[in-house]
Amino acid sequence: MLKGFRDFLMRGNVVELATAVIIGAAFGGVVDGLIKGIIDPLIAALAPGDVKLLESALVVGPFRVGLVVSALVTFVMKAGVVYFFIVRPFANLAQKLAAASAPPPDVQLLAEIRDLLKSR
Repeated sequence: MLKGFRDFLMRGNVVELATAVIIGAAFGGVVDGLIKGIIDPLIAALAPGDVKLLESALVVGPFRVGLVVSALVTFVMKAGVVYFFIVRPFANLAQKLAAASAPPPDVQLLAEIRDLLKSR
């Protein structure tokens, strides 16, 4: 029984998943910092007010619609920060690195000619 439990814990998937969760939680702090340090001041300069005020502003009977709207706005802000400050720059960097490691066009052409000659 303990051997099976040890094998379960030592599987690569469990360790990788645990690492991803820990790094993801720490990364959430980075995203929150970017939002509080950069995005919130920009929003405050364009439209004075706090996004959290939406939570108590929209109440329909017993339903706190503002809470849902505030959560959606916060989600969109976090998704925007992740996409524009992290995903796009890293994708551009990966593309540049891939282009730099690609063989020159003449080498690619010679490889295609070689492959055609092999197939005959």
